[in-house]
Amino acid sequence: MELVTIYREIRHMKVKYITAIAIATILGLVTTNTSYANFQAATNLNSTTVSSKVAQSNPCAGKANPCAGKANPCAGKANPCAGKSSTTTLHPQFYTENGVALDGQDVVAYFTQSKLVMGVSQFKHNWGGTTWMFASAANRDMFANNPEKYAPQYGGYCAQGTSEGNLVVTQPDAWKIVNGKLYLNYDKTVQAQWMGDIPGHIASANKNWPAILNNKELLR
Repeated sequence: MELVTIYREIRHMKVKYITAIAIATILGLVTTNTSYANFQAATNLNSTTVSSKVAQSNPCAGKANPCAGKANPCAGKANPCAGKSSTTTLHPQFYTENGVALDGQDVVAYFTQSKLVMGVSQFKHNWGGTTWMFASAANRDMFANNPEKYAPQYGGYCAQGTSEGNLVVTQPDAWKIVNGKLYLNYDKTVQAQWMGDIPGHIASANKNWPAILNNKELLR
C-alpha cells in the first residue's frame, strides 16, 4: 500500500509539472527559438490569454473608479524640461580659446573689411555658449542682430579637418568667404589643400558635421 500511495503521489506531481509547463509556454514564460512573425503571433495570443485571466480574477472588476472626477494634480503646471536641450557634445559647438570664440578675432570684419581684425574686450557679445569679441560697437551689433550670418561654418573648427572627419583648431589668418559663408582652416598650408576642391570638401564636411564634436581628440 505504501508503494502504491507513493506512485500515485509521483504521478500526481508529474501531471502538475506538465500542466505548469504548458501554462508557462502559453504565457510566454518558456524561452524558445522562434521567428519574428511567430513571436508577434505568440505575443498577441499571450496578451489575449493574460487579459482574459486578469479580467476573470480582477477583484476590482465592476467597482467604481475612486479617482473619477478628481482633478489632475499636475494639470497646468509647467514642464521643468521644456525648452531645454538634451543634446550634449564632448567639445563645444564653437571653437573657443581663453574663454572667447575662436582666437578673439572680429568675424564681422571678415565680411565688411575683407581682412583679419582682432576684437577687443570692450565690444563683446554672448551667443552660442561663448563670448564673441569685436573691434567696434557697430560690428558687435551687426553680429547680435544676425549671428548665423557672420559665425564661421563648422563652429570655427578647421574646414579641411572637418571634411576629413577630424576636429581641428584654426588660425585667424587662414580664412575665406565662399557663397556668403565664412570658413576657417588650421593654417595657410592646410587652407591651400582645402581650396583645391572647395565644393567637394564642403560636401564632405557637411556630412561629418556636427558629429565630430564627439571626437575624442581636438587636434592642434
